[in-house]
Amino acid sequence: MRIERVDTPLKLKDELLRFVFSVYRGTNGAYPALEWVEKRPSKDDFEGFKKVYEPFLELRLGKEFDELYVLRDDEGQITGTIALVYNLEGKDIWWVPDETKDEKTGLIEFFMTHPDHRGEGYGSQLLEFAIQRLRELGKIPYVVTFPWLEAYSYYTRKGFTKVMNYKEFVVLKKEK
Repeated sequence: MRIERVDTPLKLKDELLRFVFSVYRGTNGAYPALEWVEKRPSKDDFEGFKKVYEPFLELRLGKEFDELYVLRDDEGQITGTIALVYNLEGKDIWWVPDETKDEKTGLIEFFMTHPDHRGEGYGSQLLEFAIQRLRELGKIPYVVTFPWLEAYSYYTRKGFTKVMNYKEFVVLKKEK
């Protein structure tokens, strides 16, 4: 497995869309949460998923992520993703509270591993990589997630602490 920086994220849109759908299926439709969708597609409906998720993915890949990384297996398949957002000026990321939007904030976003590789340590590898990269940039790592997702307890086990509730989300921070 190797972590690769993606220099032109939009070129990977179709591959990423299929990868994210595999995560959606593997979490029984829990993640991504698709909280803006009135009627969520079934976990077996790729076309329905694509219809609601593709515009959001295009926005994130084209305008929001400052850095995107993928974890690829030996056959070149994406097995994990993680994105960093640290230049928040002019970005309308509505799930991030204004109190945390400053020059020291580094958001960890788009963090997923393929369901077939859960529990193998690849998520930990990606998360540690992202934390280290943000620290190299002089940023404090933050995560915004839903309290009911398994990810919430995962982040707390990895040393993130809850700093606030915000809308339906929780904001977590990694100090040291």
